[in-house]
Amino acid sequence: MIQEMRVYRCVPGRLPNLLKRFENHTLKIWEKHGIRQAGFFTTVIGQSNQELTYFLAWESLAEREQKWTAFMNDPAWLSVREESEKDGQIVENIVSQLLTPTAFSLVK
Repeated sequence: MIQEMRVYRCVPGRLPNLLKRFENHTLKIWEKHGIRQAGFFTTVIGQSNQELTYFLAWESLAEREQKWTAFMNDPAWLSVREESEKDGQIVENIVSQLLTPTAFSLVK
């Protein structure tokens, strides 16, 4: 199992827009593509309180490549993204890391 950690740093003041987009649209599109989320978190104390961190669970790198590519090219996603950014950019930058659990991890 591979966990993908993605951290989205929002343009100041735009985190509520990103959360709304995930809750109302993105998760439904992910479901259609079989993308499994493993948790969403906002930053309380840290470098920025304008961040959304979430984890995705993948069986393999091949699964990630196939499903993520299909999602990124889905006309429904492209439309939602365009509509949600009509008043300006939401995300300033994205950091993604693919992680594998250690032998002593509770998550396998």
